Amino acid sequence: MTLQSVTSPGLSGDARAVALLLHGYGSHERDLVALVSALPHGMPWASLRAPIKVAPGGHAWFPIGEPGNPDQALVSAATAAIWQWVDAMLPSTAKIVPIGFSQGGVMASQLLRTRPDRVLAPVMLGGFVQAGGQSGDARLDATRPSVFSARGADDRVIAEAAVARTDSWLQAHTNPTDRLYAGLGHAIDGRVMVDVRAFLSEHVTAVAR
Repeated sequence: MTLQSVTSPGLSGDARAVALLLHGYGSHERDLVALVSALPHGMPWASLRAPIKVAPGGHAWFPIGEPGNPDQALVSAATAAIWQWVDAMLPSTAKIVPIGFSQGGVMASQLLRTRPDRVLAPVMLGGFVQAGGQSGDARLDATRPSVFSARGADDRVIAEAAVARTDSWLQAHTNPTDRLYAGLGHAIDGRVMVDVRAFLSEHVTAVAR
């Protein structure tokens, strides 16, 4: 499964850290490009298109089944497709900084949970974590990586059980920075951008340089 993408001009063989933008259900690889302004100056990035076409110009990482509890095999297939792209397109020494919205947030957490030593400072926006254990969870127990997790207080898209599962998992396995934004639904606004920028500046800038 080959993923299509748009990438920054600075993406090269000597990149030390690369941001991966991962869009939500029904969207496309150009949807989150505005988040590039939150990256440390000069940091290379790539924005990936999810593999499943769900509408003209719209794609998904996995089908919507039970809300907040997607089929593990389908999530694993999407995760493997992202890693295939990473291994083919990026230097083996580069850290991956996944930034995902909604379904893309699930994928950002999956990248952390499957190959934690390759992932740095993931950002989950309006997303959730998959139920059940993943291959890298034990490693995360030992390393407690920094993770940014944010959602709108008025978000009614993500099932409450998935939100509770995510909060519990983050506290158990990571060093989370949690944000809840009053008046925000299932979306990203200027407050989110400011906080993502601050988080990445603290946790990624030194590595990216």
